[in-house]
Amino acid sequence: MKICICATGPDLNSQISPIFGRCPYFLIIDSESKEFKAIPNQAVQSGKGAGVAASQLVVSEGAIIVICGNFGPNAFSVLQMSGIKIYPGVFDLTVKETLDKYNKGELKEEKMPTAPGHFGLGQGRGFDRRRRGR
Repeated sequence: MKICICATGPDLNSQISPIFGRCPYFLIIDSESKEFKAIPNQAVQSGKGAGVAASQLVVSEGAIIVICGNFGPNAFSVLQMSGIKIYPGVFDLTVKETLDKYNKGELKEEKMPTAPGHFGLGQGRGFDRRRRGR
């Protein structure tokens, strides 16, 4: 079984990333052989759609589980529709510590996104009305 852990670096001693779509690396770990590979997240530089692009990469790698700090709604939706189990809420741990917690059953699967969607710099609905004093 392949587990994807979002990380700030390319090895097991790297910190877990607090965000999914723009995390620097995805570590794909084979739970049986314990071998892993680090994949740089090309979506980190995307202007829009980073969560969806990152999700598609994780799906293409055959991950069954994804562990990270937070997941936005678009990424969450793609992962969930692909049948991937999502484990958010992990912060301030290394990838190795995170994997140990998962193996001990100490992480909780989530069925809802854990971060709001991003619609730019606060200039979404109602921005123009506020600016004009309406």
